[in-house]
Amino acid sequence: MKWTAVTINVNKNRKAGYDFGLYFRLITALVSGCLLFFIALGLLGYVQTKTNNSEPVSSMKGLAASVSSRFFLDMMGMEVPHMQAKGQPYTFSQSNVSGFLFSLLTDLNWKEPKTFIAREMPGLAQDRSVVLRKSTATGDGGPEDYLPHGDAIPKNGEGGEGSITANPTAPPEAGEAVHGLDLPSAQPPRTAGRNVAFIYQSHNQESYLPELSGVKDPDKAFDPKINVTLVGLRLAQRLEKEGIGAVHSDKNYPVIEKNFNYAFSYKYSLKTLQEATASHPDLKFYFDIHRDSQRRGKTTAELNGKSYAQVYFVIGGKNPNWKDNEKFASDIHHALESKYPGISKGTFAKAGEGNGVYNQNFSTDSVLIEVGGVDNTLEECYRTVDALAEAISEVVLNVQKVDATPADAANGKKPN
Repeated sequence: MKWTAVTINVNKNRKAGYDFGLYFRLITALVSGCLLFFIALGLLGYVQTKTNNSEPVSSMKGLAASVSSRFFLDMMGMEVPHMQAKGQPYTFSQSNVSGFLFSLLTDLNWKEPKTFIAREMPGLAQDRSVVLRKSTATGDGGPEDYLPHGDAIPKNGEGGEGSITANPTAPPEAGEAVHGLDLPSAQPPRTAGRNVAFIYQSHNQESYLPELSGVKDPDKAFDPKINVTLVGLRLAQRLEKEGIGAVHSDKNYPVIEKNFNYAFSYKYSLKTLQEATASHPDLKFYFDIHRDSQRRGKTTAELNGKSYAQVYFVIGGKNPNWKDNEKFASDIHHALESKYPGISKGTFAKAGEGNGVYNQNFSTDSVLIEVGGVDNTLEECYRTVDALAEAISEVVLNVQKVDATPADAANGKKPN
């Protein structure tokens, strides 16, 4: 009787089991590592929000902007052989990947030494402003903009939706009746009856602590009714008194925008610009009125025995034509400084964290103006924009004289 011999290769099976266990541990480690990475990323974003008053998305935007087009071409080259670059460093090399992770976790770039000292050297950090034009009141720091905390901005419809109004008149609650600041009689139209100036507020609920009963926290200086919109309205009214045709928007974005997100404020106000221009084709000069986040000592000036809210002129450095906008802002700055020295803090460029354009690519005659800080009163802001309107009207009329050609004058045409 023959017996069939069966030989079991224990070593082979043992090796297979070992390989399977190795692969399982490797996959488990990768999954766990990815999970821990995203948890750490979320925690870092939370800490950044609490400590720097900025949203994590700002850092991610900066990181995304730093990724070159070569990165995306290499990614496509992994699937399309003919797109693979020859003789060039591979994007996913050990050096590039480690550099990417280092920048992601530390917000530093080891190929750019400036990033290591930017936080300690004024003007080097991307999220800081750089002074372009100084005045008698320009200090060491520039304008500051802190995000609202918690439920500082109500989203239950308070304040109404707002609208765009041409040639606004002064209602008692927003004009001279409240603070005793008289508006003189309107001058004859010096812009040929055309509405050329548009005033709006991208952060329309920025407010002032002295006007808010019971509110002491500067991070909560926001209100749906008593806010910087009243300051913008006052500027429009005063321009009308100076003979400059003006249009004002009091759009209340937290109400009219579904799923309102403060970080998208300039996206919302861009739609306002487009709507206003479509309805008023003569518009040429655009003013976005804001409130600074600094305290009273850095936002108030005394002049002829009266207190004024100081102003910053802010230029978006990411705008390709920022030099044209800076020229427009500096003209207003110099006109204001010559008549009311100390009210203007100067012109500043901001190009990093935050928006960096501020819709100023919409027109070369566009500027963002910070009027006062969280501790200023509406009376001080009104007094300031009355002076500001004089400076703006001077610049607007000079621009119109330059735009009017000899041929236009000969044909009896009015300046635009």
